[in-house]
Amino acid sequence: MRGNGSFYEFEMDRERLAAIWLAKHAEWRRVRDLMTAAGWSVYEPERDAQGSVWAREREERFAGALAAQAAFGARRREEADELRAEVRLSAAPSRLIRVVADRAGLRPSEVLAQLAERIVVGEDGTVSVPPFTPAL
Repeated sequence: MRGNGSFYEFEMDRERLAAIWLAKHAEWRRVRDLMTAAGWSVYEPERDAQGSVWAREREERFAGALAAQAAFGARRREEADELRAEVRLSAAPSRLIRVVADRAGLRPSEVLAQLAERIVVGEDGTVSVPPFTPAL
């Protein structure tokens, strides 16, 4: 079955896969040349200035990606809690909401949202909204 390998995401983009392999090959040659020039028998990452810079940059990108993913997840959770509703009101309540919205400089939907934010549910299940003045 295809798709189980680590390069599955690149199967359809052979140019990208080739570029990755070329970059890896170039990096291995750079490390080999550094080790030869420095006389190392074992690679010492802490003494590899260029490799250390790249490693820090990679860690910073990874941390940034994790932060972006966390922020995206938080936005998604917040959006999941939102309620978007289309409300059809009879003529009398519609006129009243429009008048209140005009006086407050709001859209009718904003007045309804402010009403909804102030809903109080009593112990007996009654629903009410304490008096308030809609505001921007």
